[in-house]
Amino acid sequence: MLMENSSYPLYFNLTMFVNIGNYRYLTFVLCFLLYTVIISANLIIIVVISREKTLHEPMYIFILCLSVNALYGSAGFFIRFLRDLLSDTHLISRPACFTQIYVIYTYASCELTILGIMAYDRYVAVCHPLHYHNKITPKVVSKLIAFAWIYPGFSVSACVFLSFSLPLCGNKIPKVFCSNWPVVKLSCVTTVINNFVGMFASVSTVFLPLSFVLYTYARIFHLCRNRSSEFKAKVIQSCLPHIITFVNYSITGFCDVALSRIDLEELNPFLAVTLSLEFVVIPPILNPLVYGLKLPEIRKLIFRMLSCSKHDKQTKQ
Repeated sequence: MLMENSSYPLYFNLTMFVNIGNYRYLTFVLCFLLYTVIISANLIIIVVISREKTLHEPMYIFILCLSVNALYGSAGFFIRFLRDLLSDTHLISRPACFTQIYVIYTYASCELTILGIMAYDRYVAVCHPLHYHNKITPKVVSKLIAFAWIYPGFSVSACVFLSFSLPLCGNKIPKVFCSNWPVVKLSCVTTVINNFVGMFASVSTVFLPLSFVLYTYARIFHLCRNRSSEFKAKVIQSCLPHIITFVNYSITGFCDVALSRIDLEELNPFLAVTLSLEFVVIPPILNPLVYGLKLPEIRKLIFRMLSCSKHDKQTKQ
């Protein structure tokens, strides 16, 4: 059926979709509303930072990049997921599957790279404030942003290309979206090269940014030990949103990695699906809420923008 016995199947079967009968329509509406909130929240952050010249500073530019990346990653997941919720079959074509793998994995890699860059920005701002504008120049910011997008794109491309080239002995993926490791596990041949390249990509795009973030905050906390309470409060106000974002993403990313290494079909289906969705759902919705509510500069401008739009509506009426 659909070239199921071929070494290069035309379709993959996403097996973790649970038959919930007519409840799928309610699930579709709830997920559609969630996706709408993600789009709206991130667009508000993008619009506020883009329009307000006082926010054209490195930290806010990096926050804008996080929101752009959130829109990119959530689109790679939700557009297909919403369609599958209403479908009786959950087959995805081979090109569409590998495209989704590329989008979701570049989203994940870019997220950690941007968080690493933001940690460096906070480290310089706290530990070397007098040299901040000499080190974090517009040119440096442009280079860091370019690196955050280009390098993950190349590293993920290598992994996806190797996976795409593998002859496969099946077409069943135990997830609700396409993922690289489940595809590699279907291989009929040795995957030593895939494992090596995947390990290199994981180290360079996950563990290095992760280690760098931990290192920068260790230095920041060490500096704060002997400083005044006022200084510590300012540092916490400046760094707390980034710490929350980083911890949240690390937990959801760990859940995804852990789930890819176990047999999901042995878990409760609802639990397995919920844990696998954390990775692509929670960061895109939590990040704009954290930065929009925790950073006073952004919070004031958002409230001002919303109050102005409300006032304009009342005037027109």
